[in-house]
Amino acid sequence: MKLSAYKYLSPFIIYAGAWHSFSTTGWQIWLPLLWAWVFIPVLELFIKPSAGNMTAAEEELAKNDPTYDTLLYGIVILQYVMLVKFLFSMKDPDMSLVDTAGRIWVMGLLCGVFGINVGHELGHRVNVFEQTLAKALLLTSLYMHFFTEHNKGHHKRVATPDDPSSARYGEMIYAFYFRTILFSYLSAWHIANDELKKKGSPVISLKNEMIHFHLIQAMFVGLIFWQFGGLIMLYFLAAAGIGILLLETVNYIEHYGLQRKAIGEGKYERAMPEHSWNSDHVIGRLMLFELSRHSDHHYMASRKYQVLRHHDHSPQMPTGYPGMMLLSLVPPLWFRVMNQKIKKLNA
Repeated sequence: MKLSAYKYLSPFIIYAGAWHSFSTTGWQIWLPLLWAWVFIPVLELFIKPSAGNMTAAEEELAKNDPTYDTLLYGIVILQYVMLVKFLFSMKDPDMSLVDTAGRIWVMGLLCGVFGINVGHELGHRVNVFEQTLAKALLLTSLYMHFFTEHNKGHHKRVATPDDPSSARYGEMIYAFYFRTILFSYLSAWHIANDELKKKGSPVISLKNEMIHFHLIQAMFVGLIFWQFGGLIMLYFLAAAGIGILLLETVNYIEHYGLQRKAIGEGKYERAMPEHSWNSDHVIGRLMLFELSRHSDHHYMASRKYQVLRHHDHSPQMPTGYPGMMLLSLVPPLWFRVMNQKIKKLNA
């Protein structure tokens, strides 16, 4: 393994913490959550962001180093190992209600940070193998339609009124949750149906990607119900729901209040780095496999996570993703910080 790739082992600390959470009771169950939502946000307040980019030679080496991809493939295996561990752990008769809630939240953290986030990264790859791994990860949050809507909808319509995943100026996150979850789901159906119509195939058929996703997810939930019973199935659904909310919280902070200029009816300027909020805070970058360098991701969606770049003219968040996600949950504070930044950008 190249030395530069070692830094991306740091997110696996959460997996280690989750394994411990699913093996113990009491306050220690909550350690992964304290790590993600207390320790990291506080630490990032004191560590300066790093805006450095690789040289062309370094970037070429990183792009062709299989280590970076191997780490992502390993996460697919670990995610399912941890899910099975979680499901068996929920049979523990000695758990209190607080213990139960803690384990569900820890599994939800895994669903969001690894299931959906790494699924997002692999979903942008062009080969069938990696796209299949992406769908397998999204399955752990029952959010497989994200693969369709994100790649063929969100990236096309980002920072426009037509995109349900782009938060509008002054929109509270709790209203955004309802809008993005509902309309992103409907958008995925429209995209899948339109693809079949263009091919002259019937919409209601096994060729429809969305029908595939629903059948797979139904069988997956059915398997959990069959093996573990209705109560543990509900625990899994709650964890998957937390993973979904974590994703949509990220969506909220990534494009809040940013708009592309209209250049015609239904047409907008190209998505540029200034249409996504960026964060160069190192710990958040590593924890989420560079997702927080989101400006470059939307500028060139094909770029792998390890070579995403800083752009001087992209709008910068005041701290890393974990801290910004927490801030977004308190709308008055969020508006006070971010609306001022948007006004300065538009001045």
